[in-house]
Amino acid sequence: MSQAEKIVIADAPLRWQDVVAVARHGAQLELSAQAWARIENAQAIVQRIVTSGERAYGVNTGLGALCNVSLKDEQLSQLSRNTLLSHACGVGAPLTDEQTRAIMCAAIRNYSHGKSGIHRRVVEALLALLNRGITPQVPSQGSVGYLTHMAHIGIALLGVGNVSYRGQIVSAQQALAEEGLQPVQLGAKDGLCLVNGTPCMSGLSSLAIADATRLLQWADVIGAMSFEAQRGQIAAFDAEIIALKPHPGMQQVGINLRSLLDGSEVIASSKGIRTQDALSIRSIPQVHGAARDQLAHAIQQIETELNGCTDNPLLLGTPDNFRIMSQANPHGQSVAMAADLLAIAMAEIGSIAERRLDRLINPHVSGLPAFLVANPGVNSGMMIVQYVAASLCAENRQLAQPAVLDNYVTSGLQEDHLSMGTNAALKLHRALENCTQILAIEYLLAAQAFEFLKEQRFGAGTDTAWRLLRERVPAYDQDRWLAPDIAAAAGVLKDSNLLHKALPNLN
Repeated sequence: MSQAEKIVIADAPLRWQDVVAVARHGAQLELSAQAWARIENAQAIVQRIVTSGERAYGVNTGLGALCNVSLKDEQLSQLSRNTLLSHACGVGAPLTDEQTRAIMCAAIRNYSHGKSGIHRRVVEALLALLNRGITPQVPSQGSVGYLTHMAHIGIALLGVGNVSYRGQIVSAQQALAEEGLQPVQLGAKDGLCLVNGTPCMSGLSSLAIADATRLLQWADVIGAMSFEAQRGQIAAFDAEIIALKPHPGMQQVGINLRSLLDGSEVIASSKGIRTQDALSIRSIPQVHGAARDQLAHAIQQIETELNGCTDNPLLLGTPDNFRIMSQANPHGQSVAMAADLLAIAMAEIGSIAERRLDRLINPHVSGLPAFLVANPGVNSGMMIVQYVAASLCAENRQLAQPAVLDNYVTSGLQEDHLSMGTNAALKLHRALENCTQILAIEYLLAAQAFEFLKEQRFGAGTDTAWRLLRERVPAYDQDRWLAPDIAAAAGVLKDSNLLHKALPNLN
């Protein structure tokens, strides 16, 4: 995707694909005239509140447990600045650039509704960072669902902190100066608008959806290869049988498997060699399909949140007839639960893949040479890569524990139920990376198994996938350094274009 491509936020819903286009592929983000008008209307309401002296949370009061402390007009700009500085206290390794950019994109979408009250110049400054490739360095740990991540983004607008810029880590002040930008002047409520809401979890989860979508397609391809290498009984994937359990994901996986294995002489010649296969082989539609259904649920929840108003307080009406409402829209329970469920689903994809790949190397069940090497004994073959897969599966079981159940009390009892949605999204990213490596190992092993079966024709899709890997990883005839092979296979799985080019009809 070229950097010239534009995503315009107007009245239509923003899709997770739009966030990915901006965050990962460098698409420019713009706001429509209608969106700017909404932002300016809400800011005019804030100014009316300030002028009237009406007490409103976050506009002219302290924050959190300090919500009953009233502030003078001349303190409101300082409150916004202090909010960013005091909340920018995250720890740990920084987020990747694309993760931070996804959060920024989701935040701008939140402001575009015109219910927050943020100044136009602040949103313009955020857009400038995003579109000019100035990415704040944001520590990954310390968010209970909001606050710290966006505070670290916000201080970059002030010229404080460090940013990623032109391939280097430099001070925010230097990057702004080189781009001819001035530190932004904050006004009433700007600080609270910047740290509030759920853009952290929504932006991060949008990237996770992209990765999960791609991995679930690859899981079908690689699972079909393992099925074929173990000479599975294709009756388990019969269309009429699959239709009797009408889960949508299961139906799609069944279609994929039948297409991938179409024309396989290996499968045709294996009919009836056993009554039924092990569950890890014959339940691919049921397990992969269930994960697809969880992904569909996650997309619905995350896109709904992405297009919702998640500030507190929210501003309704016009400067002449308005309401300012304190509520709990920054609570990200829906996204947290969706991310947790998707982490469970992807852990299961890795788990069943590990069971399949273990059967490939086990001569007691595979009918293939031990550990998929022609001269076992002096060669260990693919023995230890299964250990790696088992280790990653064990880690994914830990990551599948729901973050949303971990509740803590913060801000002097004022915020006493928290979603932990950012933690849920971040551990989902780690689970997806582990799942990528597990599937890469299965891909290597299934392709190696094909080397012992290639006198017969493979399925139309599985043959394509085998040859695609062989362009990057040669067959394994004696022990060699395996880590680069795994990395090469994982690289294939991470390339969003390769699968669609090789198997354009796969869904």
